[in-house]
Amino acid sequence: MEQLEQSIIEIAGKAKKASRIMANLPTATKNQILLDIADALVEEQKEIMAENAKDLQAAKEKGLSPAMLNRLQIDEQGIASMVQGVKEIAALEDPVGEVEEMRQRPSGISVGRMRVPLGVICMIYESRPNVTIDAATLCLKAGNVVILRGGSEAINSNVALAKIMQQVLENHNIDSSVVQVLPMTDRAAVDILLKQEEYIDLVIPRGGEGLIRAVTEKSMIPVLKHYKGVCHAYVDRSADPKMAVDIVYNGKVQRPGVCNALEGLLVHEECAATILPQIAAKLQESNVTLLGCLKSCSLVPSMKPAADEDWGTEFLDLIMVVKVVSSMTEAMEYIAEHGSQHTEIIITDSYERSQTFLRSVDASAVMVNASSRFNDGGQFGLGAEIGISTTKLHAYGPMGLKELTTRKFIVYGQGEIRQ
Repeated sequence: MEQLEQSIIEIAGKAKKASRIMANLPTATKNQILLDIADALVEEQKEIMAENAKDLQAAKEKGLSPAMLNRLQIDEQGIASMVQGVKEIAALEDPVGEVEEMRQRPSGISVGRMRVPLGVICMIYESRPNVTIDAATLCLKAGNVVILRGGSEAINSNVALAKIMQQVLENHNIDSSVVQVLPMTDRAAVDILLKQEEYIDLVIPRGGEGLIRAVTEKSMIPVLKHYKGVCHAYVDRSADPKMAVDIVYNGKVQRPGVCNALEGLLVHEECAATILPQIAAKLQESNVTLLGCLKSCSLVPSMKPAADEDWGTEFLDLIMVVKVVSSMTEAMEYIAEHGSQHTEIIITDSYERSQTFLRSVDASAVMVNASSRFNDGGQFGLGAEIGISTTKLHAYGPMGLKELTTRKFIVYGQGEIRQ
């Protein structure tokens, strides 16, 4: 254990030292590194897939599910997608060094705020090896250093991808410790890593609720959390029926297994008799199981009664809870109790009620007359995201390049002294 701890401290220490280099790297240099990484992924395609084949074989022997094997696999299409993603990140505007809110104070000094990298970021994630490239290149573009800890099932793939990025960094005479993958699969390594507050500035866990809660409980370092996505659509009394059907259907059916898919439907009692049967019919065409309150079940006889534990559940499947509410206030109270601060939407023709909903509902994204599926970095114009935060410090919602930076105060003076 002592040797393991020493190895982890060494990795974290190297990362902290490398962060001083990355903070001052010119945009043009960072972009060229990213483009070289994209080229190297193509050149090393056979090696990547050979290492990935080792992970796939081991995963099959362990009896992992077909869905997990699919997430683990890297094929030519997957590499092409990685390459495209890296090139898109290279094309994004660099937030580092941006100066905002410059103003002169009565004392004569000028005070502003400059965007700077966060420093050393630790990413802890499950399964998908493509996250290794996504996370590392996003962090790199924002001037950060990254320590990556993927799932043990993808260790060979992750190490191979890290080596490719490290070689590119070395080709540019930059410390390869800018990108490091934890080479050990021992879970104790993560526990030790989460204590290195002297070296690591932020931890971002990406995976299931169990992983995120475990990281949060053990970490001595600030953690950006996203436990789950329990998203709701509230159909207001003045909603357009066709719009309501289309938005709810898209939010539930397009990709039911993702965090911005709808899990709950709330319908105002004044329009429920008209709109709810239409929504239900459309959803049931795609085999969505509806679990409702007594009023909902009476309006849609094919609906099953919801159990107490169904309300507020993240199904990640073709299942949805439905509740008829007496008012928008009741809908918002339900969301406050059962939501997860991820995405909440209102479907309404009333500007006044839409504004009340926007101001009152606490979620990383609150939408008016649009699908919950839009809560995504790419859809919001961030270019790419490292994850979605449902905590408010220091980011709320999809995290792009700007959210991987912070702001420090800068001051210009001409010899002023404080009186």
